[in-house]
Amino acid sequence: MSEASTLLWIDAQRVHRLLDYRRLVQALREAHLQPMPISEDVCMDEPGAGRGNNFLLLPAWSGQHMMGVKLLSVFPDNVRARVPLPTVQGIYAAFDGRTGTPLFIADGAALTLRKTAADSALGLELLAPINVSTLLMIGAGDMAGPLVEAFIQIRPSLTRVLLWNRTMRRAEALAARLQASGIDCQVVTDLDQALPLADVVCSATMSQQPLIKGALLKAGAHVSLVGSWQEDMREADDATIARAQIYVDSREVSRHSGDLLQPVVSGLISWADVRADLFELCQGYEIPTLEAGQVTLFKNAGGAHLDLFAAQFLATEVGVEWAS
Repeated sequence: MSEASTLLWIDAQRVHRLLDYRRLVQALREAHLQPMPISEDVCMDEPGAGRGNNFLLLPAWSGQHMMGVKLLSVFPDNVRARVPLPTVQGIYAAFDGRTGTPLFIADGAALTLRKTAADSALGLELLAPINVSTLLMIGAGDMAGPLVEAFIQIRPSLTRVLLWNRTMRRAEALAARLQASGIDCQVVTDLDQALPLADVVCSATMSQQPLIKGALLKAGAHVSLVGSWQEDMREADDATIARAQIYVDSREVSRHSGDLLQPVVSGLISWADVRADLFELCQGYEIPTLEAGQVTLFKNAGGAHLDLFAAQFLATEVGVEWAS
């Protein structure tokens, strides 16, 4: 890159447009055929405030192909400000892995929404029955809409969406947006009554107490956990964990999730009970034949390697040359 050149900026609107869910899911599937990039997740808590705000630094490096880093702020109270702001904001910077040359900077929040939804959608594609029809979405934050959209694109048989959130106002606002886009979405007020109706249960919250009760899950349900990215967070109870065949996106990163770490610490399960991660699933791991009514669980733990995979796909979409 010459001194006179301008570093490419890819704004949120363009990131969303270019990272089509069907094609991004396929790109993630292909990326998992390669070894996992080296990566780190650094999470800093706000000094002294105790308000739950975080600053995240997530670098990853895939050999001589590409390296990148995501910088994100997570401020949960932003949605309750006088002028509401997104909970998650940030940037992604990509570099050529062979020369170290900066390639582009992209909106980090948009890239996060897309890759997170595609990550869980890949788990859905690999693990959920073909004929699922009802999706229960738990949570109505920034992540909920992209998850619903990605799931429906990957499983068009999902023709009914139930939506539960602690705050009905946010649930109703999201339901209205989804309905305006042609998705049949209904707000439910009783989570326990909704759980037995769902073929697919997806949760994306910051809850520290389990919301999903395993005893209420429909036989053969697929559970996708997107929250509980910290050790003290929990979205599914012990009955869910004990009942399900457990899969994760990354064996390494998922060890920090409260939904798995807490049951391991208590002795309910061991790490050996995690059957496979996305690398194994995409590289030929043979999923055991499910017994009648078997529940599957996919833990979306995230990780900097997934951001890098999404950035690699984004680079090809904008025509940036890199050491692919």
